[in-house]
Amino acid sequence: MNSVMKNRVVVKIGSGLVASQDVISKIAEELASFHNMKNEVIIVSSGAIATGMLKLALKKKPSDLPSKQAAASVGQVGLMNKWTNVLLKYNIPVAQILLTKNDFEDRNRYLNARNTILKLLSWGVIPVINENDTVATEEINFGDNDTLSAMVASKIDANHLIIFTDVDGLYKENPRKNKNAELILEVRKISGDIEKYATSDAGCGFSVGGMLSKLDAAKIATASGVETHIANGKKNVCISDIISGRVKCTKFLTDIKIDGKKKWIAFGASVSGKIFVDEGAAKAILEKGKSLLPSGITKIEGNFTKGAVVSIVHKQKEIAKGLVFYSSDEIEKIKGHKSKDIEKILCRKDYDEVIHRDNLTVIS
Repeated sequence: MNSVMKNRVVVKIGSGLVASQDVISKIAEELASFHNMKNEVIIVSSGAIATGMLKLALKKKPSDLPSKQAAASVGQVGLMNKWTNVLLKYNIPVAQILLTKNDFEDRNRYLNARNTILKLLSWGVIPVINENDTVATEEINFGDNDTLSAMVASKIDANHLIIFTDVDGLYKENPRKNKNAELILEVRKISGDIEKYATSDAGCGFSVGGMLSKLDAAKIATASGVETHIANGKKNVCISDIISGRVKCTKFLTDIKIDGKKKWIAFGASVSGKIFVDEGAAKAILEKGKSLLPSGITKIEGNFTKGAVVSIVHKQKEIAKGLVFYSSDEIEKIKGHKSKDIEKILCRKDYDEVIHRDNLTVIS
């Protein structure tokens, strides 16, 4: 008997698209069609503040933080009602999940959120995820759901991330200013040349991020092995056509496979300090996939405990992140020494490595 490979797709929809009932209804129709083909769909939806503004008849977007948070708390109810109603037509239940950066930084909370999402998917539910704007001050100030969608996609082992916006993808020039601007159809690596094409123009009064934030999201997702697509949510929104390449949009390719723990280290955990390494240690990590030994450490920055996530730096560039087996005080004492000397210096030796290769993720 042939088995059909199930796709797990995260779809991010911005405020400008959610504000249109016609657009959200069309997207819901396509999501339902894709879902009913036994695929798994996760929605990351912006629009809480914008919906709250409409509910409260606010003509101007609030500028102070308490007003933004209050508008978000009013709007989140309306936002979930929108998604509940448009998917009810197809007999698909939805679930609300509100997340903050802390939910990714704390491994237990991250695992709880992941397990909840995966259980909902197994029940045939479409989770609708948004930032918890009422408490997440940093996200409201300068964040966006592009980054959130990439974090979610990487943490739940999605195959694809689709970011719907109001243009066809990444152009070499601003398409609103130049109608003949060239659309970039495929990106194998997000280099400096690619980044220079991004514009911070949001294009909509309700939007927070621009194309630059979408590129940042694509970096996170592709580095986690998630193929990413930036597509026009007002045109052809057929999910199957987008992931198969039949829709004119920008596709970011990836051939990377990272396990869940290393994804959390790379993109979820909060960094507590820095470990600077010499040429030999850098080469061992980057080229040979080796563990970090104390002999290759030259300097320590920050105060951290055993089990903390730290950044590994060589020549002022972050090359990896990892979970340490020793505290910053202990590493300060054993740096530059051989592993066989650890017990003599600390009066004990828990491990030969400061960071084992299984707890280390290279940053490209």
